Amino acid sequence: MKQRLTTGIIAGVLFLGFCMLGGPWYHGLVLLMALIGYYEFVKMTGVMPFSGVALIGYAGVFAIVFPWEMLWEARPLSLFQVIWIVMLVLMTASVVTKNKVPVNTVAMLFLGVLYIGVGFYYIAESRHLHHGLFWTFLLLGSIWASDAGAYFVGKLIGKNKLWPSISPNKTVEGALGGIVIAIVTSVIFALVSDGLLSWQRAIVIGIACAVVGQMGDLIQSAYKRVYNIKDSGSLLPGHGGILDRCDSWIVVFPFVHILMLLPY
Repeated sequence: MKQRLTTGIIAGVLFLGFCMLGGPWYHGLVLLMALIGYYEFVKMTGVMPFSGVALIGYAGVFAIVFPWEMLWEARPLSLFQVIWIVMLVLMTASVVTKNKVPVNTVAMLFLGVLYIGVGFYYIAESRHLHHGLFWTFLLLGSIWASDAGAYFVGKLIGKNKLWPSISPNKTVEGALGGIVIAIVTSVIFALVSDGLLSWQRAIVIGIACAVVGQMGDLIQSAYKRVYNIKDSGSLLPGHGGILDRCDSWIVVFPFVHILMLLPY
């Protein structure tokens, strides 16, 4: 626990510091995290992390997350166009190698590009919104509040298992406690926002962060169980890898954007 706390504090301070800096500093950090996350994903699937077909995936993640708008007025290709091109190139790799790279491997690598690339893209883009620092802190704060609430409420009064076949330690009581704490946190953000965020929208955002964030955690647990591994990586001692720490982020940030819960 001491190692976990130390790593968490150091990593948290560094990340929040870059977030406050914003601009290319923050976006560059998020891009680096995305590439490391994809490395962890590729390694988990059993593919050689720097094989030719994996490099196509890295290129796809890079193309999705890279801050093209900082170099040009607009992205040279839309997200949809990048995703389609990556799919085509990966499927072509299966043909060119005469199925030495089978279609199920291509499918997993492509899934990783979508899951990680789009997730980290929205993590970076949220900071670039008007009042982006506030919106980013709101989402991160609500996600972390949900995680902490679920953990401590589950420890105190948790009795009914939420999804034992996927994550045996999670409880229904903990999940509900996480939702309540996330709502309280987001409402506090609304109260100090000077009218930027209404309490009604804050409640919806709090629910989204907690429910979708907990699902992101379960998704990560599910595929780690398939590959029979405990952590996605070892970059963060006591915490695992990038995907272990960002499993909720990479589903919550796209979700709130898709529902248009943040202003543009």
